[in-house]
Amino acid sequence: MRRFLRPGHDPVRERLKRDLFQFNKTVEHGFPHQPSALGYSPFLHLMAIGTRSGAIKLYGAPGVEFMGLHEENNTVTQIHFIPDQCQLVTLLDDNSLHLWSLKQHSGASELREEHRFTLKGPPGSPPSATQITAVLPHSSREVLYLGTESGNIFVVELPSFRVLEDRTITSEAVLQRVPEDYCNRRSCELVEALREHPKNPDQILIGYSRGLIVLWDLQNSKATHHFLGSQQLENLYWQRDGSKFISCHYDGSYTQWPVSSDNRQPEPLENLVPYGPFPCKAISKIYWQTTKNGLPYIIFQGGMPRASYGDRHSISVVHGSQQTAFDFTSRVIDFFIIFSSEPTAEFDDPSAMVVLAEEELVVIDLKSAGWPAVHPPYLASLHCSAITCSHHVSNIPLKLWERIISAGSKQNVHYSNMPWPIDGGTNIAPDPPQRDLLLTGHEDGTVRFWDASGVCLHLLYKLSTVRVFLTDADPNDNMNTLGEDEWPPLRKVGTFDPYSDDPRLGIQKIYLCKYSGYLAVAGTAGQVLVMELNDEDAEHVVDHAEADLLQDQEGYRWKGHEKLKTRDGPVRFEAGFQPFVLVQCQPPAVVTSLALHSEWKLVAFGTSHGFGLFDHQQKRLVFVKCTLHPSDQLALEGPLSRVKSLKKSLRQSFRRIRRSRVSSRKRRGGGGNASEVQEANAKFDQDTLQEMELAPVQRKIEARSAEDSFTGFVRTLYFADTFLRDSSRHCPSLWAGTNGGTVYAFCLRVPPAERRMDEPVRAEQAKEIQLMHRAPVVGILVLDGRSTPLPEPLEVAHDLSKSPDMQGSHQLLVVSEEQLKVFTLPKVSSKLKLKLTALEGCRVRKVTVANFGSCKTDDYSENDLAVLTNLGDIQIISLPLLKLQIRYPCIRKEDVSGIASCVFTKYGQGFYLISPSEFERFSLSTKWLVEPRCVVDMPEVSSNNHVHNRSGMENAARKSRSSGDYGEDERKSGRLMEHALLNDEKVLKEIQSTLEGGR
Repeated sequence: MRRFLRPGHDPVRERLKRDLFQFNKTVEHGFPHQPSALGYSPFLHLMAIGTRSGAIKLYGAPGVEFMGLHEENNTVTQIHFIPDQCQLVTLLDDNSLHLWSLKQHSGASELREEHRFTLKGPPGSPPSATQITAVLPHSSREVLYLGTESGNIFVVELPSFRVLEDRTITSEAVLQRVPEDYCNRRSCELVEALREHPKNPDQILIGYSRGLIVLWDLQNSKATHHFLGSQQLENLYWQRDGSKFISCHYDGSYTQWPVSSDNRQPEPLENLVPYGPFPCKAISKIYWQTTKNGLPYIIFQGGMPRASYGDRHSISVVHGSQQTAFDFTSRVIDFFIIFSSEPTAEFDDPSAMVVLAEEELVVIDLKSAGWPAVHPPYLASLHCSAITCSHHVSNIPLKLWERIISAGSKQNVHYSNMPWPIDGGTNIAPDPPQRDLLLTGHEDGTVRFWDASGVCLHLLYKLSTVRVFLTDADPNDNMNTLGEDEWPPLRKVGTFDPYSDDPRLGIQKIYLCKYSGYLAVAGTAGQVLVMELNDEDAEHVVDHAEADLLQDQEGYRWKGHEKLKTRDGPVRFEAGFQPFVLVQCQPPAVVTSLALHSEWKLVAFGTSHGFGLFDHQQKRLVFVKCTLHPSDQLALEGPLSRVKSLKKSLRQSFRRIRRSRVSSRKRRGGGGNASEVQEANAKFDQDTLQEMELAPVQRKIEARSAEDSFTGFVRTLYFADTFLRDSSRHCPSLWAGTNGGTVYAFCLRVPPAERRMDEPVRAEQAKEIQLMHRAPVVGILVLDGRSTPLPEPLEVAHDLSKSPDMQGSHQLLVVSEEQLKVFTLPKVSSKLKLKLTALEGCRVRKVTVANFGSCKTDDYSENDLAVLTNLGDIQIISLPLLKLQIRYPCIRKEDVSGIASCVFTKYGQGFYLISPSEFERFSLSTKWLVEPRCVVDMPEVSSNNHVHNRSGMENAARKSRSSGDYGEDERKSGRLMEHALLNDEKVLKEIQSTLEGGR
C-alpha cells in the first residue's frame, strides 16, 4: 500500500492536523453597517436590527446574539415580532415578507427563515396596489394585517402566508361613512399606520397618509369612528387604557384624540406644535407613556424648527416641566421605549429609550435624574472615529486587567448604573478561558481598549494622545454645555464623531507589553509616545527627543506635512496610560513599524526614511539608520502630497517606457556588438534569477529594481537575544526589514540593571542581508536551539514560558512578500525556503506565530505560522520545516481594506474589518473558539391566549389539508405548522390521523 500513497502523505500527521486546525467565522463584533430597520419584543426582551444588505441580527442579554441573512440581499425596511411567540416577520424593499423562527437545536437556539411570501394583486393591477407600507401582527398570532399604497388592507394567515381575501379591508368600505366634503377633498392614499386596540383585539386603528384615521371593527367589518385630521399623517400611538390615541404629523404637530363609546364625530382634545410657531420638521414617531405620578412621558422623533435645526437628528422627551431634545450625530433610523408590558399593570412607567441611529445604538435611562445614557455591553460604535490600526494582546495578567478597568470606570462616571434593559435569552457559552485585549487606534489620536475575551466586544478604556499636542480644539471643551434659557433644549448624545481635529493625530502603530504595563503608540506625523500605567490623575512634563532619520544628508527635502506642535510645561493626564516621553521623527512621516522591549527599556521605530532606537529609561536616542535609496524621492513627499506623487510616478513610468524603447532600438541596430549585448543580458538574467531554481510549474518572478519607490520603507522591527557575531556568545539585537528586501541586524550592548542608568546603550551594525528579488520583508523571527520562537520580553521572568535554548544553533526566519526563508545563525547561510509567489501566485500580507493546541488532548500543542495573502487566503505553515499544512479562503481578494486590517492572535484566532464599523472574528484552531451559544425559552403566556392560538392553528391546518390543490408554498407551510405543533401531543395525533385518512 505504501507505493499508492502520495509523496509526503502521512496518515498520522493528517489526523493530527484535523485535531489542530479548523476554520470558522464565529461572530461579528461592532455595529451593523448601514442599519435600516429596528424591532423589539417586550415578550422575549429581544431587539432585532435589519440592514441594507439583507442581514438581520437579534440581540438580548450580553452574549445572546443571532444572525440571519436574506438570500435576496435587499434592504430590510420593517421588522415585527409576532406577539407572544419566538417568531418575527421582516419586510424587504422588494415587497417580500419573511417569517423567521427561533428554534432549539443541539441544546442551543438558532434563527431560521421558515417561509417567504410576496403579496400579489389581480392581473393588470399596478404595483402600488400591493406595495406594503404598514404591517400589524395581530395579538391572536393567527394573521398579519398588511396596509398598502393603494389604501387597501390585506389579511394573511400565519404561518402559511395565505391571503384571506374575504377579510380584505378596502378603501371604498372605509370611506362609506366619511363626510362628503372630506371624502371629496382628499382620498385615502396609502396606509401609514396600523395599530391594534390595547384592550379590544377586535378593533384596529387605521391611519392614512392624507390625515384620515379610522377605527375598524374586525368582527362586523365596518368603521365605527372616523377621525378627520387636517395634516399629513406620520404615525399613531394608543394610550394604555385605549380611551385616547395620539397622531403625529408632517408639520411638526401631534394631536390627542378621544375614543368614545357612542357614534358622535370625535373632535381632537389637543393639537400641539412643540417647537412652533415657525415651520417645523415632521414628527415621524411618538409615544405617550403614563406614570404613577400622573405626568405622562411624551417622546417623539423630529419636530425641530426647519430653518435653524433642519439638519439635526433629534428625539425629544417631555415629562412635566422637564424637556430634553437628544441630538444625535447621525440619522435616527428608529427607536422604541421599554416599559411595563404586564397586561395587569395600570401604568406604562417607561424605564429606557433605545435609539438606533445610522452609526450607533444609544440607550437613555428614563428612571434616573437627568436621563443619562447607558453604557452598552455590545453593539459598540467601533468607528466613532475611523479605525487606523489594530493590535491584539492575549492572556492579560489579572492585575493589569483590573487596573485598565479601574481607569475606564473613572471615565464612565457620567453613564447610568442601570442594568442593561434588553435582557432576553440566556447565554450558555462557556466562560472565556483567558482575558484578551483588542486595541484599536483611531484617526482622532485615541486608542480604545476592548474586552475581546468573549462574544461581546466591550469597551474597557479610552486613551487620548491629544493632550500632548497643541490642536485647534480644546480637550476641555464640553459639547453638551447648554445655557439655562436655550431653546430647543438640545443635548448631544452618543460617541460617533467622524471628524478629526487634525489628521496628523491618527494612530498608526500600537505595542503593549502586558507584563510591564508599558505602551508605545506611533502616529501619522512621526510621533512616537511611550507610556506607563498610572492609577491616579497626574500632572507632569513629557520629555521630548528628536530622531533625524536623514542624518543631515544633502539633496533631500521633505515636502509633506509639518510635525505636531507640543504643549510646553506640565500636562495634566487622567488615570490610565500616561505618556512620559515623546520621540519625534524627522522628517515627520508616518511611522510604519514599531517594537518595544520592556526588559531592556528600548523602543524601536521605523518610517519610510529609516529606523531608530530609543532608550526610554535614560530618555536618550541610541542610533538612527537612514534606509533611503538615492533615487527614492517619493518617500519625501509624505502622505498628504499624493497628487504630486501620482504625477511623478506617471512621468517616471513614461520615461522608463521611452528608455526601454530606445535601448531596444540600440540593441537591434548595434551590428557587431549585438552578440556581446545579448551575452551580457543573458548573464544578468542568470545572476538575477539564480535564486529561483525555476521549475516548470513555477511562475517567473521579475527581480525588482533598487530604484523602485519606497525601497527604504521599514516594514518590520524585531528584538532578539541571539547569536549574531559568533556561535559562542549571544547578545541583544535589533532586526529591521525594508520594502526593498534588505534586512539589517544591529548588536546591542545593554548595561546590567545596577549600571543601567550610568552607562549608555550601545549599538553596532553586524549584518546586512539583501534578498535577491528585493521583495518587501514583512516578518522576521528567530528560532532557538529547539526550533521554538524566542519568548516575549519578561515572559520567562513571569514563569509563563520556558527559557530559550541557548545551547543549540539558532535560526533566522525572514518572511518576504514572495517567500519564506530560513538562515542559520550567526553565519546567515541559507538553509531552506518556501516560495509562495512562484508556486501559488500570491503575496504575503500578514504573518504571525500562533500556538495551536489539540482538541483531543491538553498535552500537545505546536507553533505554526499563520500567513494571510493578498488573495484573502490564510495558510498555516509548519515551523521550522516550512511545510504548508492547510489553506483556508477567508477574505474576498477584492476586499483590500479587509485584508489590510486583519490582525492575528497568539492562539490561532483573528479579526478583520468587514465594514468601517464591524470586525469579523474567525478561528483557525479547534481548541480556541469564541462564538455565540445561547437559548431563548418561550415565556409563559395566559392559558386563554394559548388555547386560542392552538385552535387557530388547528383550523389553519385543516383548511390547508382539505384544499385539493397543494401549491409548493402551501406544502412548505404545512410542514412548518406540523413542526411547530410537535410539542402538543393531542394536536400531533389529530394531524397524524388525518394524514393517514387522506392516504
